[in-house]
Amino acid sequence: MKAAVVTFPGSNCDRDLAVAFEMAGFDVARVWHKDTNLPVGTDVVGVPGGFSFGDYLRCGAIAAQSPIAAAIQTHAARGGYVLGVCNGFQVLTEMRLLPGALMRNAALKFICKSVDLVVATTNSPYTSGYAKGAVVTYPIAHHDGNYTIDPAGLAKLEAEDRVAFRYVSNPNGSMADIAGVLSENRRVLGLMPHPERMTEAVHGGADGATLFKSVLGGMALA
Repeated sequence: MKAAVVTFPGSNCDRDLAVAFEMAGFDVARVWHKDTNLPVGTDVVGVPGGFSFGDYLRCGAIAAQSPIAAAIQTHAARGGYVLGVCNGFQVLTEMRLLPGALMRNAALKFICKSVDLVVATTNSPYTSGYAKGAVVTYPIAHHDGNYTIDPAGLAKLEAEDRVAFRYVSNPNGSMADIAGVLSENRRVLGLMPHPERMTEAVHGGADGATLFKSVLGGMALA
């Protein structure tokens, strides 16, 4: 399976994300934001964390207008997989591939620490390797991670079982403790915590590795 990891000016987790995909068994290609096409045969696109374009205007808003954005949207529209982490989640909401928005943290401070998450659903290729209700630990590092959505949108997410992860102890004010959400076809995942930073024992734990192995296995069965 082939993964393509995008780099924008200001990305700082692109290498980490590429390594996590490689460790899970993906053949990884790197894509620059000015490219207009994804590599032939791309199965999953990784949109990394960082501060794309310095977080000017709104976090992820300028990256969502990059030349590569149309190719990512087309990939998702035809059923391709897309994973957006932290700033990547912000980019995916700006691309309208996921509902809601990421607002300034409730305490108005940048937060960098490891947090516990509840696996809210296993009905997705990204979470199928976990047990529903399991508690996993991923790091967070964000200033604008407060997930916000209108009441009708939240009700739709809940009714369709599209909340992937919830915070055990909400660090940023996110509605319904939401840390990650899925698209309607469940093939696009955006989450604020960083699974790629928790993939081997030297990181302090390997809970994140399961996510990358899960999506590889899910693609093989699709």
